[in-house]
Amino acid sequence: MARSPLRFLVLILAISICHAAGIFHPISDSHRSAALDLFKPVDGSFASLEEAYEALRTFEVLGIEKTAELSKAICKSVLGTLESSSSTPKDLFHALGVNGILKCSSKEETFEDQTSKTDLHLSDAEGTFRSIKALSQSDGRWRYSSNNPESSTFAAGIALEALSGVVSLASSEIDQFMIGAVKNDIVKLFDSIEKYDDGTFYFDEKLVNMREQQGPLATTSSVVRGLTAFSSVITESLNLPGDKILGIAKFFLGIGIPGDTKNFFDQVDLLACLENNRQVKVNTVLGSHAPPLTVTLVRAFSSSARDNSIIENQELKFDPQDAVYFLDDLPASFDVGEYIFVFKMLVQDSEQQTVYATGTLTQVPIYVTGLIKIENAKIAVLDSDLGSVETQKKLDLAGESTVSVSANHLQKLRLSFQMSTPLGNAFKPHQAFLRLRHETKVEHTFVVGSSGKKFEITLDFLGLVEKFFYLSGRYDIQLTVGDAVMENSLLREIGYVELDLPEPPENASRPPPQPVDPYTRYGPKAEITHIFRAPEKRPPEELSLAFLVLTILPLFGFIIGLLRLGVNLKNFPTSAVPATFAVIFHLGIAAVLLLYVLFWLKLDLFTTLKTLCFLGVFLMVVGHRTLSHLASASAKLKSA
Repeated sequence: MARSPLRFLVLILAISICHAAGIFHPISDSHRSAALDLFKPVDGSFASLEEAYEALRTFEVLGIEKTAELSKAICKSVLGTLESSSSTPKDLFHALGVNGILKCSSKEETFEDQTSKTDLHLSDAEGTFRSIKALSQSDGRWRYSSNNPESSTFAAGIALEALSGVVSLASSEIDQFMIGAVKNDIVKLFDSIEKYDDGTFYFDEKLVNMREQQGPLATTSSVVRGLTAFSSVITESLNLPGDKILGIAKFFLGIGIPGDTKNFFDQVDLLACLENNRQVKVNTVLGSHAPPLTVTLVRAFSSSARDNSIIENQELKFDPQDAVYFLDDLPASFDVGEYIFVFKMLVQDSEQQTVYATGTLTQVPIYVTGLIKIENAKIAVLDSDLGSVETQKKLDLAGESTVSVSANHLQKLRLSFQMSTPLGNAFKPHQAFLRLRHETKVEHTFVVGSSGKKFEITLDFLGLVEKFFYLSGRYDIQLTVGDAVMENSLLREIGYVELDLPEPPENASRPPPQPVDPYTRYGPKAEITHIFRAPEKRPPEELSLAFLVLTILPLFGFIIGLLRLGVNLKNFPTSAVPATFAVIFHLGIAAVLLLYVLFWLKLDLFTTLKTLCFLGVFLMVVGHRTLSHLASASAKLKSA
């Protein structure tokens, strides 16, 4: 069962790039819970070594302990794969990955006795390096093979991982010109990176003819895994923009908790690679403490007045106990609203500046919430011609009371109120709607306009009769006022208006059909109660029984008559076989008579006919035998 140690060590080097040590910096407790739910073993183990490796690697990163039973079952599969001569390279790759985590017992000592790891190298590492490099494209992407003209971003990550393994196994230093060419390919690859408006960066696959399309998460994970692998085997650092590295980390942190095992593993493993790699480390992606920083609030401004800065160039203080940076106080003019805070972070230790990427400027949206004052709320009915107030009522928008008014098509309805911030400034919410709902469920929505602190809307019913489809009756009035910074947003019924509109003309448009409630359409139907026809009147039971006796009397009369006349049984067969057939024949006739009785009492017509057919055939056979015997006996008597 000898196997080349080189085959194993190539795989070991390939999988150890992102495995510096066990990390215990969980992103959140929710990730721990999700990992236990997603990576559930079946019958004490996983379906494949690939699934086992992804589960164990995720558990290792998140600091989740593995049970002894699970480790024992997986190690058994690992040893079987390593000792089998028919194992595929993919199975060996994942088996060694699992072995590196669980430290299963293996024949690794045998390989070390045969060949020293320090002496193990590729005979033509530079030639292998050039062969892989030949598949690179001008835009930084890679082809999967020389036979495939399509270039792939996902394949670029795989190529960088392969190149890092070749460099690790090289007996002599790889030509620096080739290393520089690969670094240039990485820079070109980052030129094609996608970006969201919030500063999030990600890689996406652009192939259209691939059988299996890779999504942004898998593609970005492949590139970053290859990037960290390659940067760990070269002496010079990679010149990559810090904002893009931070943007990639933001992409993986911003997707929340993926719902499937593959994406979950990609997220956790990628953040672990960023956490451990010395070239492209991103601080705190897995919750580890950042080095000493200088955090400055460059400026803060309202989203509605970006040119006017409220705060400028204030350095935040550091609280070592809670490991947070804070601002002493805010200006007195800081009111309710949406603000943008622009931060700048610098690593204090100059030696750490090549280790950590802090980016340039970071914009953080800040929402300052508060209770908005709503005052002087009134609803009034106005005369259409003069505009004079005919009816006016006050509204308590903070309470539960409602009002009712009435109007016709020659009048107007006016709603007004005032809104102000805790500092007394005018406040304009994102939403301010007035909705009128007719008793037939037809709704009409209107935007409430504002001028400073005052909000007012006037509905002229004369110009709205067509929009209201000439529908008179009760209209419920609903007011909606809301905003992200308004803690007392409201959505409530404030009352109703009895509206008297003229009759519609012949060509007037009708109200649109209202959507049918799915519950009433597809829900359970009412129980159907069946009403059967009343039974016919029947004679008394005594009369029925008397009639039955009368119908049986002729039968008894027939039997008595036979006895009186004398029954001739002289021709009944005396020998055994003919006598048996004769008895069976008479029993068959009795069975037919019994069948008629059963049909009268309980059997249906089809069952009776089927049984009668069987009995008829049976009677025909035995009757023929019996009559044949009687005919033969009669012929013998005559001849004698």
